[in-house]
Amino acid sequence: MQVLKPEILEALAEHGLRPNLDTPAALLREQINDLYRIEIRKLRDRCRAGEFAMTELAPRVVELRKRYMLLSIPVEQWLAGPDPNLAKR
Repeated sequence: MQVLKPEILEALAEHGLRPNLDTPAALLREQINDLYRIEIRKLRDRCRAGEFAMTELAPRVVELRKRYMLLSIPVEQWLAGPDPNLAKR
């Protein structure tokens, strides 16, 4: 069983993901990546449609990346350390 750090669970919840205890961290990362890719494609399509100028695209991408900071953290660092109470058993 993998235990995710509280700040990781909070960041996942911001994207609508509420994992179970048995949900693999790698699967959660894939889901976050899928959401990011959907949003980046929408942003690109909006730019192509003329909703905003090409010069505005890069700053918007930067803002989008900030909302998906989890993708910059290795999955191994999403996990909490071993519970010291479990080691006593």
